[in-house]
Amino acid sequence: MELDLVRELNWRTWPPRLPEQPILYPVLNEDYAIKIATEWNVRHDGAGFVTRFDVESEFLSRHPVRQVGGQTIPEQWVSAEELDEFNAHIVGEIQVAHEFR
Repeated sequence: MELDLVRELNWRTWPPRLPEQPILYPVLNEDYAIKIATEWNVRHDGAGFVTRFDVESEFLSRHPVRQVGGQTIPEQWVSAEELDEFNAHIVGEIQVAHEFR
């Protein structure tokens, strides 16, 4: 599970993307993140987690916010090739905000 890998990385970085995951999609709306965790992850994986973390705004400014399904579904897309740089700009630790089973 990806969260186990984050834990192994001391809550500081996201692990490399799998071949079928060419993009990291940080969701910018907590309600939408909860919906993904409860309606998709719990159903398919048995557990869903919402994480919270900060990223330096200068880095994020290079990645426009994308509305993927409406005004309440904003994401920023970070390609797998940029993941190391993205991780270098995380401020503090990645935290688990919600857990669903």
